[in-house]
Amino acid sequence: MKLLIALYFFILATIQLGLLLGIYHYHRSQSDLRPNPYWMSSLIANILALLIFGGGALVIQSMQNPAFNFTIANSLFYIAAIFQLLFCKSLIGPVTKRLQYGFALSTIIFIPTFEFLRLYGNYEIRTAFMCTIGIIFFSWQILMLRRKRSLEPSQQLMYMQYATAVELCFSLGRLGVLASTGFTISSVEQIPQLLILLTIGQLVINTLSYIALGGYWAERVALANAKSKSENDEIKALLLERENLISGLLKANKTVATGALSASIAHELNQPLGASFLNIQFLQKKLAEGSLSAEQNQEVLSALLSDNQRAANIIRSLRSIFSDGKIGAEQVELGELIESVLKITKPEIQSKNIQVVLSLSSSTLANINRTEIQQVLLNLINNAIQALAESSATVKTLKIETHDVPDGVEVLISDNGFGITTEAQSHLFELLAGSNKKSGMGLGLWLCQHIIARHGGNIRYRDAQGGGAQFIFFLPSLMD
Repeated sequence: MKLLIALYFFILATIQLGLLLGIYHYHRSQSDLRPNPYWMSSLIANILALLIFGGGALVIQSMQNPAFNFTIANSLFYIAAIFQLLFCKSLIGPVTKRLQYGFALSTIIFIPTFEFLRLYGNYEIRTAFMCTIGIIFFSWQILMLRRKRSLEPSQQLMYMQYATAVELCFSLGRLGVLASTGFTISSVEQIPQLLILLTIGQLVINTLSYIALGGYWAERVALANAKSKSENDEIKALLLERENLISGLLKANKTVATGALSASIAHELNQPLGASFLNIQFLQKKLAEGSLSAEQNQEVLSALLSDNQRAANIIRSLRSIFSDGKIGAEQVELGELIESVLKITKPEIQSKNIQVVLSLSSSTLANINRTEIQQVLLNLINNAIQALAESSATVKTLKIETHDVPDGVEVLISDNGFGITTEAQSHLFELLAGSNKKSGMGLGLWLCQHIIARHGGNIRYRDAQGGGAQFIFFLPSLMD
């Protein structure tokens, strides 16, 4: 009888050990979802309890006063039941420190209590004590599993709930058998066969509970893998969409650059072509009247040639600006370049009664393309002239400064006009933002920024002291 009972315990311990090893091996292959530590700890404690109990059953002499290893085994069964309860509690909410400390205290109380019953009680009292604790724990566990299943249906938790209910019935059955026994059990051979059957049956169902817990974790792993696969598919779709968007933006960028070049060329060519049209009209009129002198003929032809050359230079310059090739830089003294631009704008400045203040203190040569930076200066100065023309200031001032700064030269162009609104500043350097200018180069501040960026510099805006606008751009003295 002893050998048979011990064999039952060893077989169940082996089954649960196999479950533990299988879960551990699977656990090592998973990085996203880990088994719940409570039920893993419960399984380990239960395996140890079965092994110790089976070993004790082989050498037990008296059921009235068994060896101390029965206190150890039953304490481990109690700890395993606590961990299983904590697992069920963790399914419906976090396990509080208060609850953990409460169960730890109950374990401390259980061990000396059971040891007292081992020394001074009998088999019936100890068995009734364990069955009563089991009934309380199983009832509580069923309630928590029902609550979890109402929130999140799970077939594995349903199996565990049913298994726990069967364990509860077996515990009640064991109490019933003990109550109906009319004699004191002092040896293994005196234990009623029905009581042994109910005890072994409860342990078998307990093993099925652990298998259901393993199935629940595998179920969670499968769901997590499915969710991960779905998220990976979504990420792949988003990455593909991003690639398509980038490709579309690159195409759009080429289209925008082409449009900007076309708009700039069209605007710039408007002036020389308009002048050529007026000269041709004048020439036609004089020829029709027969009053064209040699001097007038030479003057008109020279003007037409100059306008034609000017149009060609504009096209050549703008094509180089929008190209990705070298800019053809040379060492240029910015002060001299600024004065040459002021000569071009001098008639306009004088007609608007604008005072020009120069502070050209820089002595550093900038490494630039003369024609391109001349266009930037002409655009910024013409913008300032237009702003001053619309200003009601008594003294209209255009101030141009150059300063040596680390690695290059800084140019400041200021006016005391109305300045630029905060709203307009937010998109000041956007593409074609300055395309509605009535005079000047009309390249727009975006193109100024593009040219300066090509030179390795930068441009920014700030309100001038005392009111008005101030544009500041930096050009390096050396370029890579």
